[in-house]
Amino acid sequence: MHPMKKHIVHTDKAPAAVGPYSQAVRVGRLIFTAGQVGLDPSTGQLVEGLEAQTRQALENIAAVLAAAGTDLQHVVKTTIYLTDLNAFAQVNAIYGEYFTHDPPARTTVQVAALPLGALIEIEAVAVLPESPGRT
Repeated sequence: MHPMKKHIVHTDKAPAAVGPYSQAVRVGRLIFTAGQVGLDPSTGQLVEGLEAQTRQALENIAAVLAAAGTDLQHVVKTTIYLTDLNAFAQVNAIYGEYFTHDPPARTTVQVAALPLGALIEIEAVAVLPESPGRT
């Protein structure tokens, strides 16, 4: 049995890791993203409001996945952390714009607080698209 090698994924198109973690890790055909908040990668600042933070977090995930060789259509599982579960319907509407066909499995939980005072954080697990010769 050959152990699967861990590959670190990094892109400047998403916020840099601000601690001892990676933006994403690829093992085999699976990509595990770090949680993304609504940080604008060009300014390093949190965008204003829940809707903007939700969209920015999803855009950050998309950028990390692109750097790993996949995209949102290949996401199989997401976890959403909200500071206010009453915002679920608002977040759900935006989320549905990004996952329009065969959406991934998902867990949504309310948390007491998020880094930098963010209102939402999202993480994802995706697979690399199948292609000839890819392992």
